[in-house]
Amino acid sequence: MRINQGCFSFLPDLDDTQIAAQIGYCLRQHWAVAIEFTDDPHPRNTYWSMWGLPMFDLADAAGVMHELRACREANPEHYVRVNAFDSTKGWETVRMSFIVQRPTKEPGFRLIRQETSGRNLRYTLESYAVTAATEGARYAG
Repeated sequence: MRINQGCFSFLPDLDDTQIAAQIGYCLRQHWAVAIEFTDDPHPRNTYWSMWGLPMFDLADAAGVMHELRACREANPEHYVRVNAFDSTKGWETVRMSFIVQRPTKEPGFRLIRQETSGRNLRYTLESYAVTAATEGARYAG
């Protein structure tokens, strides 16, 4: 199952040239770019680990691509995404976010239906990944 989150999520994965072009667009808009990674891509997990600090005042996508390569090397079986923040109005607003790396195997999620009192239904998403495993080891093997 392919995890679909952020911009371009229903398109084929972007190659590095296309990623650099999107980062270039973000920088031309004067947005700060940040790189994040996780091994828990649950849709409600909005707090991924940040790779370094957000990159403010960059003029060239090469700096972001350098950090992206370092993040990929350090986290080969993690999800990695690029976020672009607009701080021009005095607050941080995510203007663009897209996944740039996925683990080799994406087990996905299953929908669990629970019937409760009064014929009400509750739905929960549960990862097929071994969520009891320690962080960083969920997609190993």
